[in-house]
Amino acid sequence: MRRFAKENGLSLFFATIFLFTLVGQSFAGQHNENAGRAQHGERSLSWWEYVVSPDFGAAVMENWQSEFLQFSLFILATVWLVQKGSNESKRLEDAGLESDEQQMIGPHAPARGPAWARVGGIRTRIYASSLLIVMTLIFVATWFGQSLNNWRVFNREQAAHDGAHASWGRYVLDPDFWEKTLQNWQSEFLAVGTLVVFTIYLRQRGSPESKPVGAPHDETASSG
Repeated sequence: MRRFAKENGLSLFFATIFLFTLVGQSFAGQHNENAGRAQHGERSLSWWEYVVSPDFGAAVMENWQSEFLQFSLFILATVWLVQKGSNESKRLEDAGLESDEQQMIGPHAPARGPAWARVGGIRTRIYASSLLIVMTLIFVATWFGQSLNNWRVFNREQAAHDGAHASWGRYVLDPDFWEKTLQNWQSEFLAVGTLVVFTIYLRQRGSPESKPVGAPHDETASSG
């Protein structure tokens, strides 16, 4: 058990704090929602009623979709684009898909490597892009989930003010949806951009996200 925890410490740590913060968000959101309802003389929602409501779903999906968009774009961008001196970049001469030998594909794959890296053909091509494919699919799914939940909230507010009901197709073109979407996207792009630049000049001893403390500023990481 201790060996398993040590070998999987990073994923276990983030899974744990993810669950704690998600549950914490649900309780904080419930209390905030019920405070607003009390001001309008409406009944309070139970925790479960709030968790399955579009308000909670929209709040969660808005953050998830922007995170997976960030990952998808960063994975794709770092194939072709480089940043001299950044630990988040490949070496300048390695820009692009790289050779089969560099990527250990086909006859260059080690015996213990993934089977789909060795077989060739469509399976190897799919596996060679599997990270981007999965991240993009999760982004699309969570973006769609955000749009559905925000649409339900939007129409509920429209009904409360005698406004017209909007179809989903009309809502995803509405400024209300894009204001909620873009405020998350720009924060993710800012975070990634600053990390790329900061790792040129700043260090954190022992972290794989940093170059060695004494590495020159203009030295680009040897791996992505």
